[in-house]
Amino acid sequence: MLGQIATHYLWWILALLLIAGEVMVPGYFLLWIGIAAAAMGVLLWLFPGLGLLTQAVLFAVLALAACLAYARWLRPRIERRVPGRERLNRRGEQMVGQRYVLIDPIVNGRGKVRVGDGQWLVSGPDLPLGSTVEVTAVDGTTLKVRAAP
Repeated sequence: MLGQIATHYLWWILALLLIAGEVMVPGYFLLWIGIAAAAMGVLLWLFPGLGLLTQAVLFAVLALAACLAYARWLRPRIERRVPGRERLNRRGEQMVGQRYVLIDPIVNGRGKVRVGDGQWLVSGPDLPLGSTVEVTAVDGTTLKVRAAP
């Protein structure tokens, strides 16, 4: 049966399998190799006389070129378009410079503030309950604060 299927169809089937694999295990790597396989199918459709070794070399070159194009050109463009991406999983850093009210006084350098519907530990100079503080830095899950001017 494989002898009856045109070789370019096999490349397109491989491309679909690789792209389906990308859906199962996301990371953009298999997508670009799948695109290279699809391009190889188009080349083989246009030039059906390509030998197996030529196909393998062309596929390797296309896959490498596709992955490099993603890594060097497309990925940096995507990352520039997503504002705040560099701090996406570091919520505390987004609070530097913000002001909050103490819900627990700072005693011996430790207290708590309310941020949204949650509470954050703070460290700083001793201050009474209800004082307004400004976040100056973040240390893990503790906000470093000072009395707000």
